[in-house]
Formats: sequence, structure tokens, C-alpha cells
Amino acid sequence: MRLVVIGAVAAGLSAATRARRLDPNLDIVVLEKGDTVSYGACGLPYLVQDKVRHLEDLVVYTPAYFQKERNIEVRTNSEVLEMEHPRRRVRLASGEFLQYSKLIIATGARPDVSGLAGADQPHVFSLNSPAAAVRLKHHLMRAKPGRASVIGGGYIGLEAVEVLRTYGWRVTLLSGNANLLQRDEPELTRRLLSHLDRFRVDTVLGQRVRQIDGLPADLVILATGLKPNVELAEQAGIELGRTGAIRVSDRMETSFGGVYAAGDCAEAMHRVTGRPAWIPLGTTANKMGRVAGACAAGARERFAGIVGTSIVRVCGLGVACTGLSLSQAKREGLHAAAAWVKTRDRAAYFQGRPTEVELVAERSTGRLLGATILGEHGMEGRINVVATALQTQMRLDDFLQLDLAYAPPFAPVWDPLLIAAQQLQKQL
Repeated sequence: MRLVVIGAVAAGLSAATRARRLDPNLDIVVLEKGDTVSYGACGLPYLVQDKVRHLEDLVVYTPAYFQKERNIEVRTNSEVLEMEHPRRRVRLASGEFLQYSKLIIATGARPDVSGLAGADQPHVFSLNSPAAAVRLKHHLMRAKPGRASVIGGGYIGLEAVEVLRTYGWRVTLLSGNANLLQRDEPELTRRLLSHLDRFRVDTVLGQRVRQIDGLPADLVILATGLKPNVELAEQAGIELGRTGAIRVSDRMETSFGGVYAAGDCAEAMHRVTGRPAWIPLGTTANKMGRVAGACAAGARERFAGIVGTSIVRVCGLGVACTGLSLSQAKREGLHAAAAWVKTRDRAAYFQGRPTEVELVAERSTGRLLGATILGEHGMEGRINVVATALQTQMRLDDFLQLDLAYAPPFAPVWDPLLIAAQQLQKQL
């Protein structure tokens, strides 16, 4: 029995490791198109910012480690060009054919630069790979600060803004979307724009950039969003889902028996909407990979789905989200209400800092649907509380009864989450 895994980052190596633990005798081969495996992609902006000094600090394990310690063969610079499922084999760019009994596709995602002319110019950079991040870091450490444009208002785009401001560049953020962070939330965007203005960041939203040459910039960073790498699967005849990513069951199996998909190339069930969603995040990729590896090794595990929890730092401000914004809830056909509150994250006499919370709930049932939290401290703990509530389909009445911790150095008597819940209850 041979398990072949295509992709050696979060999902692929999680899958291979899980399969090995369940089946010590399984022949496992992991194929990676690039030359770096098992690295923390979310740390790349901080590598450029020099908060992470060396690329090696982001590499968790090497191919040699997997071979020696886990008996997993990891091949770098091994691009798969074709999948022939009737013959149970894949064809590599080298011309080699590799047979498999089970296959896991973990090909990830890539920047979507379609319709953007001039993206290959020397002053254009990205943060989508270790090599790209190192190239940008070297440039910023040598170049004299000037004018920079960041194209894209998602997580990577906002992190890139912070990186550039650290190096003293004057930054313009451009996005074809009228709102930031793909939340479709005008109130969140308004608050973020006000915060960015404090750091002299210019913003142009709702106008799609179609060519680099039209930008008055000495440096451009592309953060135009991602698209799933599904071409290999699609050419083989594997079904794609409503989002354009690979459709999978809760056991990560594709429309081909014995072929699984996990990570940023695959859909996941959204536990709030009950529908497939594509939200590429490292945490999700690791969990999907574990399930895919277990099932490929013969176990019967399942992936319960996601609620889309994420957090990002924007020029010192933490922004955490989970579930749906009010606009997203309405677009899903839910009759929803939301409440925004501004309060403090700790007691005022303990230098409490401003914290803003939005809670969203369904009007008819009181079921919580999502939250957004902005602040300098404690957002990670609070957003995880709401994520847990979404996972259990908690209603607002029960949420209001949560026994949350209080001590002046950490939180106020009435936690910001409960204050927001009280305001939302009045609307319901």
C-alpha cells in the first residue's frame, strides 16, 4: 500500500504524519513542487518585518527529519503534472510515473493576479512564498523609503501595510472591494480606515487595479487574494464545489474513491450556514489534513467543519473575526441583527484600552451568528469564546449567562462580550 501526498506544507504534512501514526507499514511519499517544506506561511510578513530574523526560524521540519524520524519520504522540487486515477498513478515533471493506492491532494492556493497587467515587473513583490518574502525583505533593507502601493484589502494586504510603515514607506492601500477583510462590513471598514489614517496610510477602495504601470509607486506589493490550486484535480475529472475549490465529504474524500483533498484547495462545511465554504486558513488546513490522512490510512474520522475564525494585526490594532458579519448573514438569507459596542478591555484604573465588539444573532431564534472584535489586548481570548459558542450553536440567552473571568489587570467586571450581548438582546 502506498499513499502519495501532493503538497508538503500544512495540510499535506499533517495528513502524512497522521497516516503514519495509524499505519506504521504504509509506504508514504510526499511530493512538493517547491524547495521548502513544513514552514509557517503566516509568519512570512514578520520575517520581512525582521521580527523573525531568519527563514530557517519558520521551518518546522526538514525532509531529512521526516525520512529519519517518521519514515516518510518527502521529495522537494517534484511537481506533479498529471493524475491518472484509472491507472492509480501521477506523472511528475521529471517524466517519472509514481503509483499510488491512496492519494491526498494538498496543492494549496496561490495569488489571484488575473486581469492585472505588469505584475511581473522588478518593483512588484508578493508575500505568497518563502522566496518571495526573502526577496522583499532584502529589497526593503537596502532601498531608500519612498512611495509604495499595496493591492488588496485582505489579511495579507493589511499586514503588508504594517511591514512597509515599519520601514518608513508612504503607503497607499488599493482594493477593488468596497470593504476590508472580506467581511462585507461597512462599520468595520470605517473603523479600520480611521485607524489607518492615523498612520498616514492612504486608501482607495471599490476601484479595481488593472495595470501596475498606472500606479505612482516605487514599490508594489500584490495581495490580491487567493484562488485554490485545483487545476490538477479538475483535469483528472474530480468535481469542484460551489466555491470553485474541490468538493469533499466530511471525511475529506473527493468524487474519486480513494482520493482525498485537504487544505486551501478544498471546501469545508461552514457550521453557521450549513453550506460549503472556502476560507483558506492554516488552522483549517492542518485539521483537514489530519482527517484526510486518517481516512486514507483506513480510519473513519470526520471533519466537523469551520466557523471561519481569524485574527490579524493592523498597525498595532488587533482585528478578530468569526462566523458571519451582519451583511454576510443577510446575504445567506438569515434574518439577523447586530450590535456594536465600544468599551474597555480592563478596568479604567488599570490603564484599560478601548475595545470594540460586534455581535450578530438570528432574530427568530437568538442563535449567535458571528462576531468582530477590535482592540490591543485580549481579542484572541474573546474571539475564541464566540467561536466556541458558534460551534455549539449557542443562543444569546445562554451566552449572556457565561461565567467569564474578572480581575482588574485582565478584564472588567462586565466583559466586553457580555456588554455587546446585552445591547444585542435589546434589539431582539
